[in-house]
Amino acid sequence: MLEDVRPHIQASEVWVIGRPIRGLICLIPTDDALLVDNVAVHPGAHGRGLGRRLLDFAEEEARRQGFGRLCLYTNEVMTENVALYSHLGYREIDRRTEDGYRRVFMEKVLQPSET
Repeated sequence: MLEDVRPHIQASEVWVIGRPIRGLICLIPTDDALLVDNVAVHPGAHGRGLGRRLLDFAEEEARRQGFGRLCLYTNEVMTENVALYSHLGYREIDRRTEDGYRRVFMEKVLQPSET
């Protein structure tokens, strides 16, 4: 991960899980969706459901902010990510090169919360 997340932290767009921190998610509002800009879990915490909890939180946060969908992208070579996101209800909407990377763009239309 090469991106400097400090501007996102200052904009209150980053949430963390665990003490010490075991994972993070960066959620950026766009015109019509909440962008999952980054989701990362420490390698030592893989397989414990933290990534899934972070993505569930993203859905809740999107609804809270009034968005009806989440969007994200992943590198095309990370086929396991595409499979995981598909399993979680995301659908592929585009593939293109951006910033020198072949990316797969996905979205998930959210159902209204049951409150």
